[in-house]
This record gives sequence, C-alpha cells and structure tokens, in this order.
Amino acid sequence: MRILVLIIGIIIIGLIVWWFFGKHEAESAAATMTGATQTVDVTVKGGYSPEVVELKQGVPATLNFTRTDPSTCLDHVVFPDFGINRELPKGETESITIDTSKPGEYGWACGMDMFHGKLIIK
Repeated sequence: MRILVLIIGIIIIGLIVWWFFGKHEAESAAATMTGATQTVDVTVKGGYSPEVVELKQGVPATLNFTRTDPSTCLDHVVFPDFGINRELPKGETESITIDTSKPGEYGWACGMDMFHGKLIIK
C-alpha cells in the first residue's frame, strides 16, 4: 500500500512540475482583415485562446475578448505597454482597440498576472 501511495505521489509531483515549468504550445492567430481594419476574437476560458496574436503595423486593430470563465483572476485584462486595464464581464464581448503604430512584441495578462498573452505587431 505504501508503494502505491509513493508512486501516485511521484506522478502527481511530476504533473505539477510539467504544468508550471514545461514548455507548452501556445495557440496563435493572425488578425482577420475587414475592410481597413483588423480584428481577432480571443476566448477567455482557463487562459487566453489564442494566446499569441499577430497584427499588421499601421492598420487599426481590435481584440474582442469573450470571457466564459467564472474565475475572478480572469475578470480583467491588462496591457501595460498601452496603459489598458479593462474589465471583462462574464458572458459578454469586450472590444479593445490596439495602437499598431510601433512594431514589436507586447504582453498582456490577467489582473493577477497569472495568465499571459502576447501581441506581435509587424
């Protein structure tokens, strides 16, 4: 019995280490062009999907965040480089306009800085 408990404990520790320190494939998406603007729909459920968003420089951009997750951690999204801190009401779509005038990589995170995403403007 003790060996079984030991084996289960080692498996659980391994899963925890993998979850926090392992390399995970980040889902990415390029913006959809509609006329002279670009948009990306981001689902907020246990994180952000897609987690990496590619935008074209100089083209007005909007990210549409739809939160289905009840967690209070994900009820805000923060773009520190753009000075944006927006509430994401559950079950509603919140549209955020992004300044695409400067190329680069810009991060975003939940209000508790536990879940992250990345904008790539090129």
